[in-house]
Amino acid sequence: MRRSLFSVLAAVSVACAAVAGGAGGAAASAGALPAPAGARANAAAAAAQPYDWKNVRIDGGGFVPGIIFNQTEKNLIYARTDIGGAYRWEQATKSWTPLLDWVGRDRWGYNGVVSLATDPVEPDRVYVAAGMYTNSWDPNNGAILRSADRGKTWQATPLPFKLGGNMPGRGMGERLTVDPNDNRVVYLGAPDGNGLWRSTDKGVTWAKVTSFTNPGDYAQDPNDPNGYLSHRPGVVWVTFDPSSGTKGSPTKKIYVGVADKAGTVYSSADAGATWTRVAGQPTGYIAHKGVLDAKNHTLYIATSDTGGPYDGAKGDVWKLDTATGAWTRISPIPSSSSDDYFGYSGLTLDRQHPGTLMVATQVSWWPDVIFFRSADGGATWTRIWDWASYPERTLRYKMDISSSPWLTFGGNPAPPETAPKLGWMTESMEIDPFDSNRMMYGTGATIYGTEDLLKWDTGGQFTIKPMVKGLEETAVLDLVSPPTGAPLISGLGDIGGFRHASLDAVPPMMFTSPVFTTTTSLDYAETKPAIMVRAGSFTDADRPNDSHVAFSTDGGANWFQGTEPGGINEGGTVAASADGSRFVWAPKGIPVHYSVGFGNSWTASTGIPTGAVVESDRVDPNTFYGFAAGKFYVSVNGGASFTATAATGLPATGDVRFKALPGVKGDIWLAGGESGLWHSVNGGASFTKLSAVTNAVSVGFGKAAPGKTYPALYAAATVDGTAGVFRSDDAGATWVRINDDRHQYGNMGDAITGDPRIYGRVYLGTNGRGVLYADPSGTVPPDDDTAPPSKPGKPAASSITSSGATLTWTASTDDTGVTGYDVYREAGTTDVKAGSPSSATFTLTGLSPATSYTYYVVARDAAGNVSAASDPVTFTTAPGGGQPGGGCTAAYKVANSWPGGFQGEVTVKNTGTSAINGWTVKWTFPDGQKITQLWSGVHTQTGADVTVKDAGWNANLAGGASTTFGFGASWTGANGVPATVTCTTG
Repeated sequence: MRRSLFSVLAAVSVACAAVAGGAGGAAASAGALPAPAGARANAAAAAAQPYDWKNVRIDGGGFVPGIIFNQTEKNLIYARTDIGGAYRWEQATKSWTPLLDWVGRDRWGYNGVVSLATDPVEPDRVYVAAGMYTNSWDPNNGAILRSADRGKTWQATPLPFKLGGNMPGRGMGERLTVDPNDNRVVYLGAPDGNGLWRSTDKGVTWAKVTSFTNPGDYAQDPNDPNGYLSHRPGVVWVTFDPSSGTKGSPTKKIYVGVADKAGTVYSSADAGATWTRVAGQPTGYIAHKGVLDAKNHTLYIATSDTGGPYDGAKGDVWKLDTATGAWTRISPIPSSSSDDYFGYSGLTLDRQHPGTLMVATQVSWWPDVIFFRSADGGATWTRIWDWASYPERTLRYKMDISSSPWLTFGGNPAPPETAPKLGWMTESMEIDPFDSNRMMYGTGATIYGTEDLLKWDTGGQFTIKPMVKGLEETAVLDLVSPPTGAPLISGLGDIGGFRHASLDAVPPMMFTSPVFTTTTSLDYAETKPAIMVRAGSFTDADRPNDSHVAFSTDGGANWFQGTEPGGINEGGTVAASADGSRFVWAPKGIPVHYSVGFGNSWTASTGIPTGAVVESDRVDPNTFYGFAAGKFYVSVNGGASFTATAATGLPATGDVRFKALPGVKGDIWLAGGESGLWHSVNGGASFTKLSAVTNAVSVGFGKAAPGKTYPALYAAATVDGTAGVFRSDDAGATWVRINDDRHQYGNMGDAITGDPRIYGRVYLGTNGRGVLYADPSGTVPPDDDTAPPSKPGKPAASSITSSGATLTWTASTDDTGVTGYDVYREAGTTDVKAGSPSSATFTLTGLSPATSYTYYVVARDAAGNVSAASDPVTFTTAPGGGQPGGGCTAAYKVANSWPGGFQGEVTVKNTGTSAINGWTVKWTFPDGQKITQLWSGVHTQTGADVTVKDAGWNANLAGGASTTFGFGASWTGANGVPATVTCTTG
């Protein structure tokens, strides 16, 4: 079953029910709405605990195809998303409130909103046309959801056909519209041959308008075997002319847009009794939008040669004089011009200034989207940007993305492109009907807007900012919460993923070096959690030199890429050994491989099939696990070979996820979908099924309950017949439900984990509503803590040798608990972090003989507060040195480069015939480059001078042997190679 935007794109590339903020079920004339799966017959069997649910802030992250302003009440604004439900604007906080979190897994498709209507007569009323897919991916038909309290509570009328909130053409509209004169009348344009529908009782019952005979024949690819591109958007917008009616009676003049290139605009002059194709209309294109200026009796349409939202190469803008029937082409750039390489959409009028309108390109990927503005009904236009002396552009706007800095996507493109872009997939651009200065528009990643738009007309630059706070639309594939460092690392579809140092703040940047379009898997080394690995997917042709696997040695703050086996296009699953010394990777479509070190090379594993899911034991660094097609596999030699265990009864099909428990070797929990939840205490040799759990989507672990030693279990599952999110404090013997009917989040649960530092906290991934976290109601989570830990004691140095020492200090105290320490070495103006232990001791390695060193320590708590620095300790390493045994050389190369950054690699080789024990490499950067991260060595940098010593484990090189270390670095202006790179032994 494919449900998320990113997976749909992958597929395309290869080919009356009362709902009081919760579930519901009652009759409606179009069909009864079934009770939710696992209805409450034995709900009392599972206990419940109130929890407070919040989003981990990312802000946006997905396509917003519709923004809808109420035309009679100021600041009443809604937004619809393709997989993440609907939202209402809160003017006081300038944020969005989600409205469909009550949708459960049994009706997950209701989070696909193909249209939304806000009632201009009774502004408390709002309607949603819900349904995600019209092909087999969504098992349910669509529905009309209606609310009389602005989305606080809902009622549903099921429809006899499907709706496609995440199907082609979803940016056209709005296809759901309320009659402004008689709000009993609501119209719906339907897809796939189902035509035009109407309700005359405020959305309670619906009937097909049989006199409307053109259901629309356009499909992007009528022969698509997946049933996705063969979708016919059908009837795509409905527009009323309010001047043609009187209050309390149905509006007589109605215009309807159809996805049909031979006849895209129809009208009725008798309140929908009869319909005609509007005479003289343009042909060859589809009207994405139809907006009426009632004061000037003008209908405007924006057309494109495709249904969008990803494409569109030609199009026009037209206006119809509704009094005379005359059509006029008013395209800023007409389709007959070679400069028109886009269709048009995003059409909007300034209701305060009739005759003023704007339109957006659909789609202009390069160098950016273009917005056009006219103050004279389309006779003349100005552009939001113009060409200057190529490649430069002059801009009528400036962008402020300080609230969502990741919107650059980590890019630093060469002109004429910029980061961030103005947008893409700009199907909805709306001028506030009450404020000509405010405009909002949706993109494939966020909602942007401005509050000083009129500067466009006076020669100034208006400011565009994200207006997306509270709207979370990411699809979550994996989550990890390590015992130290940042509390949460996320793997996401479409935008890669983030390191969340604070759950309530937008992260500064998504994962880079490399950027994955989709992160499919994450892991960290249990005993060295600063070591992390991620695997992901992207279009190889876009970045042919990038790998689908990346590593971090600082808890996800910085990343570097490893090599990869051939033939990889998608990331699959990846696992880190308990001590971070090796990794096992199961990319999609190729055999499982393992690597010793950070992916310098990969070797195929034996005994395990392609397509397996892999995980690591959290205690034994040599033990890895795999699962495929009902069989469980174990490796005890670091992933080199696997053996199937004798375990039986495990699910042979479906999505299966499993995890090994921290702190206990061989303790494994397996979520087997409809087969339930399974537990092994003997490394997978056998499994026991939990009888109370009949469906398990995923399972995770968190800090043990007070007085307990076994970690708390968290599961997205069905327990005792109730579907939800559950916690167990007694190894699965009993469960408590921790979500409620108001917080079901549709298709949630593909990723779940507890927090190892905070008892009761759970992190939940959704497919379209982002990352949620929750704590038991009434608790004060550590994130609210602003008091730092106490100052650590002065470190004492012991066990001093020529290359190392051990530091110990008096531990800090904190009201919510110290989570770790950072050890720093004083190094002039920029001190160097030596490590991040979780306890008050740390062993230093890779030091130089007979050298003076000074170190100090700071403490951290779970809220991210940092203590004052300890008093420093200074000591001198013992004299001595290595055993020369031969000379060494060092070869420097740039392995990968991008604007502002690069990845370097240095190979150290023993040029003698006998072994060497220890090596040091030095060079001077010619252009001021700065190392940001280095692996497989210990480095210092003073100005341009760099010194790298071995990491201990790679100090000993046999005669003729070599080893490699790598680093990430920044550069500006130039990135020259050092003139000399020296290597000395000892």
